[in-house]
Amino acid sequence: MNGRWTRAARGLTSAGVLLALHKPYGVLSQFTPEPSSKWRTLADMAPRLPPRVYPLGRLDADSEGLLLLSDEPGLNTRLLDPRHAHEREYWVLVERVPADEALARLAAGVRLPDHVCAPLRARRLAEGEAAALPPRDPPVRVRKNVADAWLSLSLREGKNRQVRRMTASVGHPTLRLLRWRIGGLTLAETGLLATPGAWRELTPTERRAVFSP
Repeated sequence: MNGRWTRAARGLTSAGVLLALHKPYGVLSQFTPEPSSKWRTLADMAPRLPPRVYPLGRLDADSEGLLLLSDEPGLNTRLLDPRHAHEREYWVLVERVPADEALARLAAGVRLPDHVCAPLRARRLAEGEAAALPPRDPPVRVRKNVADAWLSLSLREGKNRQVRRMTASVGHPTLRLLRWRIGGLTLAETGLLATPGAWRELTPTERRAVFSP
């Protein structure tokens, strides 16, 4: 099913469609290019995507992972309005290994210059937990003499570049950022993990998982 428009063939003509896309690095979460931008857009995938779909939320061009698209009005509010407390989980490769104190500061909700972040769930990924992630293209620039670590951050708000700003505020700049989960559905469960750029329509069961608390 990856990368194919099957809704009509499956008789899904009246209900809206909900798609999962593994957004690659270097792609804007929009169909319209920005002036003088070096980044690609979703329009580069448009010949394969169904008509009239739009992204639910966004991932920055230099971020990767699970992005949902739909042609249904109102889904953005259901997923992104903080009143609905809908959780998204991000896997974040940071410079240096954070101590427990830094994780506690993240979990408590750090104070940024323009925003006080809500409390969240933060943990270090277990050794090998991120091993299934495909390499990033282009590769992450790392310093050979500086360790790095993968974190999981689960939050219910999405300010501009919030995750990157939060990790930098506790002394651990983000090197790579991937959205791992929306609601109860992970990127791995979509079957798209190994194929950045691939997409498919979600099943009714997967759709219910997305909207689970």
